[in-house]
Amino acid sequence: MADAPTVTEQLASDAVRRHDPAVRGFASDNYAGVHPEVLTAIALANGGHQVAYGDDVYTAHLQDLFRGHFGPATEVFPVLNGTGANVTALQAVTERWGAVICAESAHINVDECGAPERVGGLKLLTVPTEDGKLTPELIDRQAYGFDDEHRAQPQVVSITQSTELGTCYTPEEVAAICEHAHQLGMTVHMDGSRLANAAASLGVPLARFTSEAGVDILSFGGTKNGLLLGECVVVLSPERVRSIRYLRKMSMQLASKMRFVSVQFEALLAGDLWLRSAAHANAMARRLEQAVRAVDGVSVLRPVQANAVFAMLPREVSERLQKRFRFYFWDEATGEVRWMCAFDTTEADVDRFAAAVAEEMTA
Repeated sequence: MADAPTVTEQLASDAVRRHDPAVRGFASDNYAGVHPEVLTAIALANGGHQVAYGDDVYTAHLQDLFRGHFGPATEVFPVLNGTGANVTALQAVTERWGAVICAESAHINVDECGAPERVGGLKLLTVPTEDGKLTPELIDRQAYGFDDEHRAQPQVVSITQSTELGTCYTPEEVAAICEHAHQLGMTVHMDGSRLANAAASLGVPLARFTSEAGVDILSFGGTKNGLLLGECVVVLSPERVRSIRYLRKMSMQLASKMRFVSVQFEALLAGDLWLRSAAHANAMARRLEQAVRAVDGVSVLRPVQANAVFAMLPREVSERLQKRFRFYFWDEATGEVRWMCAFDTTEADVDRFAAAVAEEMTA
């Protein structure tokens, strides 16, 4: 009697039925798989025993690795996901009565199911923006009432790099925000889920628009740039941050087998993988932008500065396209759509999608 196939053999034989690896979408860079170099790093960290909860050699090595990118005062705390990174970081720089000023389009306001407010216990003070970017003048719309016991106290400015609208803050813009916030007695948090894409777009080191510009605490993204799971809270101004070790645990973000989170960031940051992957995703977005601009009836609505393309086309066309490629409506009211590219998006993927856009526009 033949031996029963192992689970691995069953998965291999059923791979096409369950998941066709040739299929690409443009819905999110989170749809992409894990970069092969990251998978190799995870395998190399496997085997044997390492101390749990972050007292392993891989997590210890991360401290020096991040300091090489962000400066000698840096402290890094791996967490499980982006929302957890943001909630943990914001709790570490606010008091119970504290508030966070952010763009109305910010991920912490729109896409985290109220977690900063319900889990973090803080108030979000939002500001409408044209391009997803705050300015000192926009911050001042909410930066008042510092001695008013009836108003949640503005204590933090949170900015996103690159923004939810695909735009990038220049180092000078970040520095102006940090200087203004610090003068008002506030700290600055940066949601950097696509920080690498911003650095690749701007052509500057990571420190240039973070620690060197005055950012105090950072949520550093990994999963959108080829990691399996995990983000990091990066403390850039330790004197402004408190109790983050306890907040990470209380927020359910302390991984027991943290070595497998940490080693992924070593694979990403020890060499140039972070930059190669992000630069490629950005390049594919620019290729897509150029291709669809040539299609009558399609409008690209926002600058393509990272790995996102925001476009407008007839709703019925978008709905037909969604049956062929996955992507999301960004604004249901207007019909604006968002197309995202990832580290594994190929030129052929982009060209096939652009050809499908052209076909559906003339159908």
